[in-house]
Formats: sequence, C-alpha cells, structure tokens
Amino acid sequence: MNRRNHSHHTTWCAHGHRCNLGEHRSDEIVIDLPGRGRGRAVLVRVRANNGREHAEVRIRVALAPTELAARRQLTGLLGDVRHAVTRAAIAARPRPGQ
Repeated sequence: MNRRNHSHHTTWCAHGHRCNLGEHRSDEIVIDLPGRGRGRAVLVRVRANNGREHAEVRIRVALAPTELAARRQLTGLLGDVRHAVTRAAIAARPRPGQ
C-alpha cells in the first residue's frame, strides 16, 4: 500500500468512510432527471492506491414496459456509454511532447 496516498487526502477527497484500502473518493455528484424515477447518474472521482485517478459512473434509467422498446433503449444506452468512455479515454491520453 502506498502510505502517502492513504494518509494525504486530496483537495477533492470526501474523507471519512469513503477513503478505504488506500483509495481516495470524492463526494458523489448526482444528476436526477425530472420526473419520478426516470433516470439518475452518479459520478465519483477516485484516486487508487497506485496514484492512478479515474471516474466511476453509475447510470439508472427507467426502461419501457415492452421488451422490444426496452431492448432498443438498452442498445442506444450502450452506444452512448461507449461513445462517452471513448471520448474520455482519448482526452486522457498524453499528447506528444508532454
């Protein structure tokens, strides 16, 4: 375990029980869609015990009542998530000369 990362909290770290096993975790950033239970996204910034930082994102979306419509929603959601992850990964790549 990297003691420095464990004992030195970042400025964004939520402290307390959120820091565990050498990780530092931010408070949750929550986005709720209007309407009861229609959708929610939760983002947490994490610094692992090896110093690497990443984002954890949880998404909850109400599905359509019919199977075909729900499958279409899931297909669209998967495509959107793939696009977002790809875009974020490209932005995180070091640029030449840096």
